[in-house]
Amino acid sequence: MDPETGQRAQFHSQILPRWARRSPKVAAVLPLLYLHGLSSSDFVPALEELFGSAAGLSASVITRLCEQWQAERKAFAQRDLQGVDYVDCWADAVHFSIRLGEQGRLCCLVIVGVRADGRKELVAVADGTRESTDDWAELLRDLRRRGMGAPVVMVGDGALGLWRALREVFPATREQKCWVHKVRNVLGALPKSVHAGARRALNEIIMAEDRSHAERAIDAFAADYGVKWPKAVAKVTDDRDALLTYLDYPAEHWLHLRTTDESCKGRVALSARCVAVRLGAGRGRPRSEEQGRGAGSPAAQLGPVVGRNVAPQWRRPRPCVSVRVVAAWA
Repeated sequence: MDPETGQRAQFHSQILPRWARRSPKVAAVLPLLYLHGLSSSDFVPALEELFGSAAGLSASVITRLCEQWQAERKAFAQRDLQGVDYVDCWADAVHFSIRLGEQGRLCCLVIVGVRADGRKELVAVADGTRESTDDWAELLRDLRRRGMGAPVVMVGDGALGLWRALREVFPATREQKCWVHKVRNVLGALPKSVHAGARRALNEIIMAEDRSHAERAIDAFAADYGVKWPKAVAKVTDDRDALLTYLDYPAEHWLHLRTTDESCKGRVALSARCVAVRLGAGRGRPRSEEQGRGAGSPAAQLGPVVGRNVAPQWRRPRPCVSVRVVAAWA
């Protein structure tokens, strides 16, 4: 009953979402609750009314499951990549608004790859700080040591650390900068009064039917906005080649190659945001150094995500095998 109106109200759990309550597989629900900040001692009272006391969800069971998830994450981070051919890769970082001890703001470096048959896979999740060149280079070197070959195209945002590291570790890989990030940056350098027109001009570039039309659209954008807002125009003209790489490949791939958002900012990023809950103590306060030690790693907290299949809903490129063939012809 609603205490204010006296009317009947439907109960909605603030801990367990509706779709999770209806899931027949309890094991698929537990990692999500763990990421949302539910401690091992809270699982029993939170789920006893839903699954009954016979479910066996004691604190020791949850602790063993946590150890299993971390073991799966460790095996994932050390798996052999010798026989895997990732044609394209998307790289991005998920940032956290917390600090642990003397560390800077933490982030997770995420790489998603697509095989020659079109299957998308999570390639790596690693800890980083501010997307530095050293962090990205160490991650890429680790992938190379485990047998991963150079992808044809790497898609990422404007973070300089990624591109410097890529040129060092995989110099043969072509660069494609994300158009979603680029449009956001360009509009941020323009007054709101011209956003509508500038967005239409940028869409003319993005949706161009071929490279020659895209080049002319860039020139038109520079002519229209370059006099008053040269810094905004320079964000496009300075990265002209890296922004139009996708046009050298079949049109079926353009939707997937020109942005990282659909690939990297999907379920991995959504789950990674929940890590901030576990890394924080109380109402968003950062853990102490002792509390953060060990469990304070964002990548370690993503063990439940890495240990499960996180890519069943990613869209499949159409068809990916031709990208490697086109690269061989070039």
